Amino acid sequence: MTLTALDAAKPSGLVESRRPALSVIASLLRNPLQAMPPEVYREKLVLAKTGGRTSLYVCDPAMIQEALTKQAACLGKGDLIRKVLGPAIGEGLLTADGAHWRWQRQAVASGFQHERLLGFLPAMIATAQATRGRWLAAPGPLDIGHEMMRTTFDIIIETMLSGSQALDVGKVERAISDYLEPTNFMFVYNLFGAPDWLPYPGRRKARASVSYLRTSLGGLVAQRRAAVERRGDLLDMLLDSADPETGRAMSDGEIVDNLLTFVTAGHETTALGLAWTLHLLAQHRQHEAAVLAEIAGVTGDGPLRPEHVAALPLTKAVFLEAMRLYPPAPVITRQVEAPFTLGGVSLKEGMVLYVPIQAVHRHERLWERPDVFDPSRFMGDAARERHRYAYLPFGAGPRICIGSAFATMEAVAILAVLLPALRLEPVSTRAPEPTLKITLRPKRPLRMSAVARA
Repeated sequence: MTLTALDAAKPSGLVESRRPALSVIASLLRNPLQAMPPEVYREKLVLAKTGGRTSLYVCDPAMIQEALTKQAACLGKGDLIRKVLGPAIGEGLLTADGAHWRWQRQAVASGFQHERLLGFLPAMIATAQATRGRWLAAPGPLDIGHEMMRTTFDIIIETMLSGSQALDVGKVERAISDYLEPTNFMFVYNLFGAPDWLPYPGRRKARASVSYLRTSLGGLVAQRRAAVERRGDLLDMLLDSADPETGRAMSDGEIVDNLLTFVTAGHETTALGLAWTLHLLAQHRQHEAAVLAEIAGVTGDGPLRPEHVAALPLTKAVFLEAMRLYPPAPVITRQVEAPFTLGGVSLKEGMVLYVPIQAVHRHERLWERPDVFDPSRFMGDAARERHRYAYLPFGAGPRICIGSAFATMEAVAILAVLLPALRLEPVSTRAPEPTLKITLRPKRPLRMSAVARA
């Protein structure tokens, strides 16, 4: 059966969204998160047609697994990802396909082995302690999202780029935000196949931000390439890597592609997960109290040490549950490159397949009280019994985020340093609205006052 001939014989679990095109476009411009068909929160498969493009939203864990593993070779990153992210991160690990992606992943895989990650913990803890001191001295409310960006950026620089202090965290953060701000227009333009030269608000500033980011990292690569000493960090791995099939080394441009992937995506997603975690704990003091008790029991009310981090399962569960409600990367996008069948539906070449992680994480068939913050979902049997493709904060399949263990360890360490010292009080009682700017950001800053605990 084809998707152009839906009838009484349509596959079980498939529904067709009939949302008007103008409503979808308005949502894309206002907040792309709201452009998803509402049926994705309760159905397994949702077909949508807008602007002449046919899309399939896959919300069933078993079918997500089949699409992203068994059928992975039939799917590519697609035009949308290349058009939106390509100008910034080129053909790096996040955007590349096929053999080019595989050898780049192999080049950095050793940098994320467990033993190596454990060696990063002292730097993570020290950076969190610096953030704690900065917050205790802050004269007024803090933008928690910005503060977490600064903290995770410093950790990426210290652990992956061996303290490359030439990079300005403030300028990098502004450049990333300037680039992501007009992505709403990129979504709409891609939907209708608009030419790349067509202007849109924020285009000039976005291009300037890309130039700044690539020039800054390009200088760092050139400086390191000329150096005799090797530091064994991510940058050295990229410099020393070679395609196993051709023997070709990475060009400076390709190294910049991958550094931008790790520096931007690597610190932004963890920072957002932490910002949403702190927001949720401020709304649920009973869970905050339980986390504080766990940390005190493990540390004996002393300073956090590297060996303590693995002994904090509730603290980890709180972070994982925050990423369920507010997944930093809330959608997976793939384009069909070779036809295949999924759940009785024939997918044709050129179709777009979405895994709407935000909806899967709040799906009424997959979660009890899906909108409630409940860290116990990630403790004991509850976590083991759940289908592993029902929870996808780091993606899934062969392209699952290579830095997932790094990010989780980092988040637990930061929370375990900050929470015992500080109580965060929201400045506003207004519930924050999440908005999709490639990542899931609060539409307005999460402003909170940091008060020292007695």
